[in-house]
Amino acid sequence: MRHIRIFDTTLRDGEQSPGVALSLQQKLEIAHALARLNVDIIEAGFPVNGASEFECVSRIAREVQGPVICALARTHKLDIERAAAALESAEKRRIHVFTSASRVHLEYMLKKTPEQIIELTDEMVRYARTFTDDVEFSAQDVMRADFDFVLRLYDTAIAAGATTINIPDTTGYGTPLEYGALIKRIHDEVVRGRDVHISAHCHDDLGMATANSLAAVENGATQIECTINGIGERAGNTALEEVVMAIYTRRDHYQAETQINTREIYRISRMVERYTGMVVQPNKAIVGDNAFAHESGIHQDGVIKNKETYEIMNAELVGREAAVLVLGKHSGRAAVKKALHDLGYELDESQMQTVFQRFREIVDRKGPISTEELRALVESETAPTAHLFAIEQLQFFSGYGMLPTATVRLKTPKGEVTTTAIGDGPVDAVYKALSEAIEIQPELELYRVEAVTGTTEALGEVTVKLKLGEVLATGHGISPDIIEASARAYLDAANKLVAGQAAKHPPSLDEVQIKGIVR
Repeated sequence: MRHIRIFDTTLRDGEQSPGVALSLQQKLEIAHALARLNVDIIEAGFPVNGASEFECVSRIAREVQGPVICALARTHKLDIERAAAALESAEKRRIHVFTSASRVHLEYMLKKTPEQIIELTDEMVRYARTFTDDVEFSAQDVMRADFDFVLRLYDTAIAAGATTINIPDTTGYGTPLEYGALIKRIHDEVVRGRDVHISAHCHDDLGMATANSLAAVENGATQIECTINGIGERAGNTALEEVVMAIYTRRDHYQAETQINTREIYRISRMVERYTGMVVQPNKAIVGDNAFAHESGIHQDGVIKNKETYEIMNAELVGREAAVLVLGKHSGRAAVKKALHDLGYELDESQMQTVFQRFREIVDRKGPISTEELRALVESETAPTAHLFAIEQLQFFSGYGMLPTATVRLKTPKGEVTTTAIGDGPVDAVYKALSEAIEIQPELELYRVEAVTGTTEALGEVTVKLKLGEVLATGHGISPDIIEASARAYLDAANKLVAGQAAKHPPSLDEVQIKGIVR
C-alpha cells in the first residue's frame, strides 16, 4: 500500500481561525501531542510574522522530536531566511514557500504578471534549497487559476528543487471530480515519475474538503494537509481525523495507509477544542459527541447484538470509550435492559415493565437520561412497596402574590379520589391534598431534595420520612418536576405506612422518661 503523509497545519492555518490565539505553551503542548499522534510533518508557524511566532517555531523545532518541523515563507528572501533561522535546531526541517496562481490573486494581491510569478518562484525555491534539502512549494487558489499556467508554475518549482508540490484549493471552490482531475493532470504531465510528492490542501467552504482530499489520494497525491477538528480560515480545513479514518476504514478502496496512531485522535481533538475555544459540533465525524452514540431503538438493538450492524469503525480505535447507548425517547426495551444489566440490575418481567413504562414517561418530558438518573429510577420503581395509592393527576398553582393551591387525583382501594388544598407553598399544598385523599395525617419528619446529576435538566430526587404514631416510613420519588417528585416520595412512604411495611419508630429519650421506664 502507498504511504500517505499527514501534514498537520493546526498551529499555522488552524490558528488563523477567527478569534483563536494560542499561547506559546499551548502550541508546544499541541505540537508534542501531534508527535504522539505520529504525524509526518508539523507546520509550526510563519516565522517572519513577528518575534513571538519566530520563538514558537524555534521552540517546537528544538523540543519536539519525530515529525518533520515545517515553517511557512512567502517568495521573499527575508521570509525564507527567518524560516531557516527558526528551524535551525530541528532534527528534520522543511521550508514551505508559497505564492498565488489565480488571476484575481495576481492582479489584486501580488500585482504581478504570470511571467514574473514564474521567475520569482524559480529564484526563491532555489534560495530555500540553500538552507535545506526539503522544500515544499504551494500556489494559492489553483482551482480558480488558468490550468496551463498552474502546470508551468509547478514544473518550474520542481526544476528549481521543490521536493513536495502542494496544490491548495484555498477558497474551497473545487469539486472532488475537478480537484481529482487536476491532481491527476499534475501527476501525469508535471511530476512524470520524478521523486516529488504531491500534496493536497483543501478548504471546506462548500463542505467538500475531506472529499476533495480523498479524491487527490485516488489520483496520485501522497500527502494530505489538514488540521485537528478541521479548524482554520472561514469554514476551516480538511479534518485530520476524517481523512485518516477514511483511509484506514476504506483501505480496500484507497490502497493506502498512514502512520497515524489513531488512539491519540480523540485526546488531541479535545485538547485543541479546549485551547482554541472552538467547540466540536455533536454530530462531527469521528470526534463529535454523537459519533458513536445510538438512540434509535432499532439501532440500539442491532448494536447490542453486533456492533458491526451500525458501526463501521471501533470507538476505542480513536481513543474513545465504547459505543454509547443514549437512553432517550427513541430507545427500546432492549437498550434499557442492556443498560440496567451493565449497572448490575437483573429485573424480572414485571419489574422491567414497570421501569420501562416510567422511563418512557420521563424521557418524553425531559429528553435523554444519564446513567445515574437511570440508577435512581430503577431503585425508586423496584422498591418493595405496596402500591395502594398512585397518582393519576397532579396540578398546582404558586407564585409571588398567589395562594399556593394543589389538586390531586389518586387511584385508591376505594376508587379514584380527587382533593384540593391550599398551603404555605406548592409542596405543602400538595402534601395536604394527598393527606386528605389517603385519609391519614402522618407527620413529616424529613424532606430532602437532590438533583441526580449536577445540571438544571437533571431528574429531581426527593426523600421524605413520614411518622404515624410509633411507625416511621421512608419514601423516595424522582421526576423532572420537583413538585411531582415530592408527591411521589410522599405516596411511597404513605403506601408503606398503610400496608404495614414501615419500621417501628424507637421511642425518644424524652418519651422513655415520660413513661417512667428510666428514673
